[in-house]
Amino acid sequence: MVIFALSACDGFNKLVKSTDFELKLTRAKEYFDKEQYLKSSQLYEELIPVVKGTPKAETVYYYYTWSEYNLGDYLLGQYHFKNFTHQFPASEHAEECYFMNAYCYFLTSANYKLDQTSTKNAIKEYQSFLDAYPESKRIDTCNLLIDKLRNKLERKEYEIVKNYYKLSDWKAAIVSTKGFIKDYPSSLYTEEIYYLLIDSYFQLAENSIQAKKGERLDGAIENYVKFVDLYPKSTYLSRAESIYNSCKKLKDKL
Repeated sequence: MVIFALSACDGFNKLVKSTDFELKLTRAKEYFDKEQYLKSSQLYEELIPVVKGTPKAETVYYYYTWSEYNLGDYLLGQYHFKNFTHQFPASEHAEECYFMNAYCYFLTSANYKLDQTSTKNAIKEYQSFLDAYPESKRIDTCNLLIDKLRNKLERKEYEIVKNYYKLSDWKAAIVSTKGFIKDYPSSLYTEEIYYLLIDSYFQLAENSIQAKKGERLDGAIENYVKFVDLYPKSTYLSRAESIYNSCKKLKDKL
């Protein structure tokens, strides 16, 4: 078995050193079909400059890109999928590679607690794909993946709001809750976020100088009215109503 492995390795090394590019092209596809992507990638990478400007350039680059993707290098795969669409916009594989460019970003999208640059890039690329191919059979898949990505961004923003609130940073909590409501008006978290906004205004008012109390109490009262209209059966209703009543009493004293 060891002798066979060494022989196979030696055979591949001879192939790499060979100047028979037609043979390399044939063997590269064989390695690809056998899912030996490290070998196919190495051969296709060598062939790219050789076939540049010829009818074979598209095929070589296409299989090289998929070899890199199948090796798990999604960042490099993303680059080459997108580059493929630029180099061969009329290719039968252009739509597929445009989609895969976005999908590579999707695969590198981190947990919501971490940096979300890849998540935002994935959404951007999927939306670009939908604009470029409005009749694509991949539209439903794109929309599904976009929803998953947006849910991740939504969760991250929700946790940021909660963190400001827990730290009693009322000004930051107000700004972030307003931003959340604007960006995610239909979120499952929006009901709770509205309550946090009301309470943050109230807490900020209580800790404000006399000149600013009225304006901040008004903020709590106005958002309470919106909250009751939107969520008349909310589980936060009794707590919100208690804050509202406290705000009215403080206003009367002013």
